[in-house]
Amino acid sequence: PYLAGTRIRGEPNPIGEAEGRDLLYNSPASYNTVLTLARLGMLPFLLLLLAASWLWVRRWYGRPAALATLVFLISTPVILGHAAVVALDVPVSAMTMLTLYLLLRWFESPDSAAALRLGLAAGLAAATKMSAVPFIGVAALTLIALRVLLARRAPLPWLLPRRLGGASIALLLALLVMVGVYGPRLVYLTTPELAPSPALDFLAGHHGALHDLAYRIAARVRVPLGVLMVPTNILGVEWHNEHGHLSYLLGRTDLDGWWYFYLVALAVKTPLPLLLLGLTGLGLLARRGWGEASIYTLAPAACFVSILGFCCLYSHINIGVRHVLIACPLLAIGAGYALCSAWEHWRSPAAHAAIAALALWQIASLGYAWPDYLAYFNPLAGSHPERILVDSDLDWGGQDLRRLEQVLAAHGVSQLWLGYKGTADLAREPLPPFSPLRPHQPVSGWVAITMLTLQENQAGYSWLAPYQPVQRVGRSILLYHIP
Repeated sequence: PYLAGTRIRGEPNPIGEAEGRDLLYNSPASYNTVLTLARLGMLPFLLLLLAASWLWVRRWYGRPAALATLVFLISTPVILGHAAVVALDVPVSAMTMLTLYLLLRWFESPDSAAALRLGLAAGLAAATKMSAVPFIGVAALTLIALRVLLARRAPLPWLLPRRLGGASIALLLALLVMVGVYGPRLVYLTTPELAPSPALDFLAGHHGALHDLAYRIAARVRVPLGVLMVPTNILGVEWHNEHGHLSYLLGRTDLDGWWYFYLVALAVKTPLPLLLLGLTGLGLLARRGWGEASIYTLAPAACFVSILGFCCLYSHINIGVRHVLIACPLLAIGAGYALCSAWEHWRSPAAHAAIAALALWQIASLGYAWPDYLAYFNPLAGSHPERILVDSDLDWGGQDLRRLEQVLAAHGVSQLWLGYKGTADLAREPLPPFSPLRPHQPVSGWVAITMLTLQENQAGYSWLAPYQPVQRVGRSILLYHIP
């Protein structure tokens, strides 16, 4: 986009919606060109996700399982859907998978080169999206604990100075990368009057001798911008999680979410063959790894359980399966392993036919979902998935607006009531004259409403319930004609 002439003219923090609209609508290149170029920048992360998964599985479970893992992963609609939009969920999943793979490689060979690779990947993962910090943290702690536990059964020289030194190198490099990505600009963390600084309090505590010393130094010594931004972003995520986010699940809305949100989301957003074979394969790997005292065999199941458990117990920001997208490549590892194990164990033609049918069912999910990979639901969701999930799983900012414009033109609509929850500049879109559709205010004529608008305020739009939509536009917009 930059080479095509797009420039950020404002200040994108903290949300950036206005600047995003400016980039799309007011750049020298067209809206569609800018959007396409931006989305192309996401595709290398999809390739990185595939590469990290391939390397992981090939090293410890063999090439056939690695190939099967890639088949499951690349035929998962939600992976392709989120890889095709300008968002951070596939990139952070790719970087997290790469980091966990390099962590296991460091377990194998704790030399300085392995530590440097691990630190670089971890730093870039955290710089991609802050959720990488707890994901990598809880998974690493789980793997280390299991490694120590297994070492008692199969003695290995685990806690050696060499390993502790390598861990220190990796952690230091990760912190340097997290700070360094913000560039060389230098800033003061506080004013000469020692004004309160949340970032400084995060680093040095809220009181005490260290706090006082840090403030006196920070008022006189400039530091890289990243020293301010990293703790600020962490505090921002904590604040968002503490105050919650309006979420929708199974017909209800709530600010604090539900502990089982991600379990339901994975159950209805994951293709059934991947879900069934993935959970089976992770269970088989866990049992085999425990029996062999092998952390490398246990690792996929341990990472899956620890990361998903953390999200269920901690997160109050329940706005989509995309926040646990890392579960998909881990399930794909389990599915690839289960498929190959079953193929080798049951050699009858009937068994091979059944196994092949599961793989074909998985691949067929792409045909069923096309072209709306983002809004894919498996058969467990039924014909009305909007009764289960909406935000970023079915309707992410009214992604079907352009389709609506075409449908309205085809119907010759001259006046519209529009209930839209998104960030497009509606005044710049080729819509007929429209008025906002307000809650609790029934109207007549043509009405278009996005699923997110409808489901997050069901009481306000309950008057629409007796009417049958003229058409469902894409997956996320209902079009009515009210007499």
